[in-house]
Amino acid sequence: MEVVSSSHSCLAFHQTPSSARRFLGTGLGPRHTKLTRPRKSAILCVGRASNPGDSGKLHVSRSFDVSDVDAAFQGISKKVGQIEKVAIPGLPEGPDSSQISTGLWEWKPKLTVYYEKSGTKNSKAPAVLFLPGFGVGTFHFEKQLMDLGRDYKVWTMDFLGQGMSLPCEDPAPKAMAGEGDEESYWGFGQDSQPWADELVYSVDLWRDQVQHFIEEVIGEPVYIVGNSLGGFVALYLAASSPHLVKGVTLLNATPFWGFLPNPARSPRLSKIFPWAGTFPLPSVVRKLTETVWQKISDPRSIQKILRQVYADHSTNVDKVFSRIIETTEHPAAAASFASIMFAPMGQISFQEALSRCQRQDIPISLMYGKEDPWVRPYWGIRVKQQVPEAPYYEISPAGHCPHDEVPEVINYLLRGWLKNVESKGSFDLPFLEDSSFEEHGVSRELEFVRTGSKKSVSVRLFGSQISLWSQLSSFLKRHASNIRVVSR
Repeated sequence: MEVVSSSHSCLAFHQTPSSARRFLGTGLGPRHTKLTRPRKSAILCVGRASNPGDSGKLHVSRSFDVSDVDAAFQGISKKVGQIEKVAIPGLPEGPDSSQISTGLWEWKPKLTVYYEKSGTKNSKAPAVLFLPGFGVGTFHFEKQLMDLGRDYKVWTMDFLGQGMSLPCEDPAPKAMAGEGDEESYWGFGQDSQPWADELVYSVDLWRDQVQHFIEEVIGEPVYIVGNSLGGFVALYLAASSPHLVKGVTLLNATPFWGFLPNPARSPRLSKIFPWAGTFPLPSVVRKLTETVWQKISDPRSIQKILRQVYADHSTNVDKVFSRIIETTEHPAAAASFASIMFAPMGQISFQEALSRCQRQDIPISLMYGKEDPWVRPYWGIRVKQQVPEAPYYEISPAGHCPHDEVPEVINYLLRGWLKNVESKGSFDLPFLEDSSFEEHGVSRELEFVRTGSKKSVSVRLFGSQISLWSQLSSFLKRHASNIRVVSR
């Protein structure tokens, strides 16, 4: 356990056993170490050692959905050029995988960030930072750290207010000791603690968190890969601090976040709303949160959501499920959820962030699961239209979390994209061995072995000539000959 801290911090610490993965070999990665991470659950407090001889060391003590465009796409041939089958590596297992280490970084008093890293001995390799979606955390990128950590310096973190970056002190404790039982929700008191007076779990906070993490912990510009909410934050940071970002990969990135106006952008309008995610929670919000939280934190609700967002129901999501459950059991989870839901929007929109990145020549790539019920293919196509030079890979079957559902495919595509950007185009992007594909696109069947069985996934690389209208027109033309007028 590595700790980066300035005084005293604590957090909810949850861990579960890691599992082995099969690796067929890529010819890459000289370092192969065994991953061993004992897992347990507890609320831990971290403080600076009092012994002068142990200076710097720390000890640990216990204490939107749009109209369904997909229907119009059905039946459209994906043969943009000849479809080929390509064998790609599976995931590494045992000693072939890269070792993952954990760390704590105290960004601000009482605000401690949990992170994981792998491959940091690859001193000359690029640094890659993975940002998770809402409700999950570092554990969602274990398959990337184990694999890509053999070739790159790989990092991931939990956003504040989520996962293992939840606070270990009550931001708004109840006034009277013994008021409620020991399992009562934190943040439901009448007054906030001084450290939580201006705390709001907003996208602005997460952008600043990532910025300072890169500056203070990683110490060099990075490639950022973000899923869902993590994709929004990745693009937001790149637009705000382009000097820290070498490139951005969006994995089914949510194109919006927050509902209330941002006070910096709309100061007058924001004053209309009496509460915007700060502590303590107003009484009416506390009552609403209790009711909603009991429903959404129910294991049956979580299982239902996982079945929605994973297209291939044979995917093992037991670890994801158990880690989400552990987070919901933290006493600060309910109030943090309320703060997130009522937090204001960011200072710029997703589209504006995309435009800024384009003007700053920040490389962007898109890797989207086609069967995502939340971020439909429509959104990936919109990004591709706005940034035609960005490679857009549509993966099927795959849902909202392609990095966890088909990590073999995502890792293969990421390696190719990173190699292309790092070489300044000397190495072709995956599937672009023929220059004609750049304009018209191409499809491939990627095959790999997982747990002894061969699997096949379809991946379509969209060309630069893409428009929603052209897709719909193609659909209508192809089916016009099948339309017959019957008269009586």
